[in-house]
Amino acid sequence: MRILAVTLGYPKEPGDPTAPFIDAIVRGLAGRGHDIDVVLPRHPEFRYPDGGGVRFFPYRYSPSPRLSPWGFGQTFGATTRVRAQVVPLLPAIAFSLRRAIARRLARQPYDVVHAHWVLPNGWAASSVAKRSDAPVVVTLHGTDVAMAEHHRLLASIARRTFNHVAAVTATSDDLRRRAVDLGADPQTTSTIYIGVDTQVFAPRPASPEVRQLLGAPEGDLLVVAVGRLALVKGFEYLIEAASQLERVTVAIVGDGELRPQLERLARASQARVLLAGAMPHDRVADALAAADVVVVPSVVDNRGRVDATTSTALEALASGRPLVATAVGGIPEVVHDGENGLLIPQKDSVALAAAIERLRGDPHLRQRLSGQAREFAVQRLSWDATIDGLERTFERAVGNYRGGAGSTL
Repeated sequence: MRILAVTLGYPKEPGDPTAPFIDAIVRGLAGRGHDIDVVLPRHPEFRYPDGGGVRFFPYRYSPSPRLSPWGFGQTFGATTRVRAQVVPLLPAIAFSLRRAIARRLARQPYDVVHAHWVLPNGWAASSVAKRSDAPVVVTLHGTDVAMAEHHRLLASIARRTFNHVAAVTATSDDLRRRAVDLGADPQTTSTIYIGVDTQVFAPRPASPEVRQLLGAPEGDLLVVAVGRLALVKGFEYLIEAASQLERVTVAIVGDGELRPQLERLARASQARVLLAGAMPHDRVADALAAADVVVVPSVVDNRGRVDATTSTALEALASGRPLVATAVGGIPEVVHDGENGLLIPQKDSVALAAAIERLRGDPHLRQRLSGQAREFAVQRLSWDATIDGLERTFERAVGNYRGGAGSTL
């Protein structure tokens, strides 16, 4: 197939930690022999080369390359509100996005358009592609649905978009149900989990150098958390939990607007907490492998946003690390309490501290959870399973669309 992918984010270069799951999807499809053209916002630091069946078509929406606040993980602030500098650009963004999609569809035929996020990419693709022979498949990642759930106008746009696309996939079953509540057709909406590279994220001996880099002195339990420093990640509750524990070092890998606030909280806690900053994706694998415990303290934030199934949970499972996670969003779909990890209530630092202490005091539990976590990831969460699901969805979408139109491939 020739596929036109539309996305808000992508690694700016190989190894960059921005939206690596989008790159994995694109590369996974290309590895199956599909040709992928990617429409995405222009960014001054984007330098990912074409090749391997993948071409990039950045669209310009701003008069200055330096003013590029759209996409690449920078659209929303820490509280999930659209950043102030994005708002005046929204009309130009909508126009440029639709024009970029229309231009690609006019220049060559595509079998399917794959839009990541229903807002705005699904809306833009469905409004343009109806003039072409390409069905649109939308993949939901969470922020789009949360926004639609809390804004009447956006809910209306999402509903109209769902009515004009061939299929919808969601990265968790929780997200799928919420999309159906917004108007997605349950017959053409399915759950396809984001995968994890089970070769990059795999059990291996902890590196003393990495533990030292993460600030863990000898004898300390090293707790690692990974993610953008935003409210939805719940890192403040992890810092509060650390203040209740002894001989524990917490390393939070990631960056974002909340960094000054979290650093102040860490200093006030007097706990061993290191804000380690962002790391390349392969270094994240090293950090998880070095962890004694991985924590995913996600919360439902004050805008109703929640992680679908955060990549860190999947990567921790694949790395075979003892995992503590909150029971929100799609996390309980992949982290099964007492089987491959421990689940706790959100926003509960006392429960989080107790779970970490429980793991420290029970090596047999750590070993059992670790082994079952790895087995679950290999069997259920590989990228092969993700790409298989997407290929089946595309094939059904094309078959139904062309069949309904009375034409053939």
